[in-house]
Amino acid sequence: MAAPQASLFSEYRLGRAYDEMFAAPAVPRPQYAALYSQLGTLAAAELQRRQQVADRAFLHQGITFTVYGDHKGTERIFPYDLLPRIITGDEWRQLERGLTQRITALNLFLKDIYNEGRILRAGVVPRELIVSCPHYRREMRGLRVPGDRYVSVAGTDLVRLSDGSFAVLEDNLRVPSGVSYMLANRAVMKRTFSRLLARYSVRPIDHYAQALLRTLRDLSPQGRQNPTVVLLTPGVFNSAYFEHAFLARQMGIELVEGRDLFVHDNIVYMRTTSGAQRVDVIYRRVDDDYVDPLAFRADSQLGVTGLFNAYRAGNVALANAIGTGVADDKAVYAYVPAIIRFYLDEDPILGNVETFLLDDPVQRDHVLQNLDQLVVKAVGESGGYGMLIGPHSTAEQRAQFRDRILANPRNYIAQPTLDLSCAPCFLDDRIEPRHVDLRPYILAGQQTVIVPGGLTRVALRRGSLVVNSSQGGGSKDTWVLE
Repeated sequence: MAAPQASLFSEYRLGRAYDEMFAAPAVPRPQYAALYSQLGTLAAAELQRRQQVADRAFLHQGITFTVYGDHKGTERIFPYDLLPRIITGDEWRQLERGLTQRITALNLFLKDIYNEGRILRAGVVPRELIVSCPHYRREMRGLRVPGDRYVSVAGTDLVRLSDGSFAVLEDNLRVPSGVSYMLANRAVMKRTFSRLLARYSVRPIDHYAQALLRTLRDLSPQGRQNPTVVLLTPGVFNSAYFEHAFLARQMGIELVEGRDLFVHDNIVYMRTTSGAQRVDVIYRRVDDDYVDPLAFRADSQLGVTGLFNAYRAGNVALANAIGTGVADDKAVYAYVPAIIRFYLDEDPILGNVETFLLDDPVQRDHVLQNLDQLVVKAVGESGGYGMLIGPHSTAEQRAQFRDRILANPRNYIAQPTLDLSCAPCFLDDRIEPRHVDLRPYILAGQQTVIVPGGLTRVALRRGSLVVNSSQGGGSKDTWVLE
């Protein structure tokens, strides 16, 4: 094996966190051996050239995202790291089983809490926790959804712990984003490391869009042949608009805004140049609050008036169903292992991260005494917002969060500060470790499909644990081996 030039790895230090590439200093794990050898043949200048090729590809394809509250410029190119993250076939099969188990249990949970409520009567999950969740929709009580699939599309955040095991950090059941970057990363990788990619037996991901389309068609109201599926976007000013347009194009379906749809006699139609066309399934990327001004926020200009009545009448399907966010609440997350045992009578294949619920006085006192060591999260936030990372916080920030917790303890949870695993990244003409997580995408139709891979998000700043793109994170391609 050719050893990479020393200068490329001169700043590479193994720490407490699990290192994806190295088992020991200069000793790569077996799945990384070929990559390590390849890097031994390349100069920093060549890697820099390939990085520029990748960056230009992202620029020319308009692969961007929007940072809310950034006054310097609203759109940025999504930062991409040149080196792949590699997962073995055995590791992936374990993840696949665990994610399938989890999405199955969560769909049963949603069906139950909006209908019979068995798990609430049994006291496994506190009723108050559910009804106090802002994402619990009383309008969904007694309403059955096609195939009892409340969650058709999920993007579960996984972290690898210091012992090498994976754990679930968040379930992301409402509007899981980022899958377009997973596909774009692979397309760019084919240009920049085509020979290396060919040497590895990497499982393909190109079929994701068609798998998503099949999942959406599975939701079609009964009796509808050749259903019309559309993707409903909030519009060009949404942070994920690139992804909405990308996915609609890949699936060959219409990308629509609320003004493109209307409801007549509880049936949804799309305005087209050849007249009104009935719509059967809507892959919505609009939050519950804004999807129908008649049923939810009256000031919404993003939704479709009367859509919820059409939905309730069974004339149109929505993915994901309204009200799924209750299972995405970070406090409900703490109960997912119990939810799996209740519905499936199985132990969870993938573990949770220890979570403190702050409406419990004992747990709250513990958290308030250890704010400098814990991560505090608002239960309904995402994207790295509403979060305190204790070891990286100031005394003023901790004091602010203390006040917020005491004012509304139900709105916060706390978790230990994890040593997320590290993967090699090419930065400033050197290769250095950076913390990463993994977001695989789960499609729950008549069958559960998990495209092998996912979005590996990277905390590009040295020492940072925040991988969100809105907070300075980037991404890299994820290779799952046969």
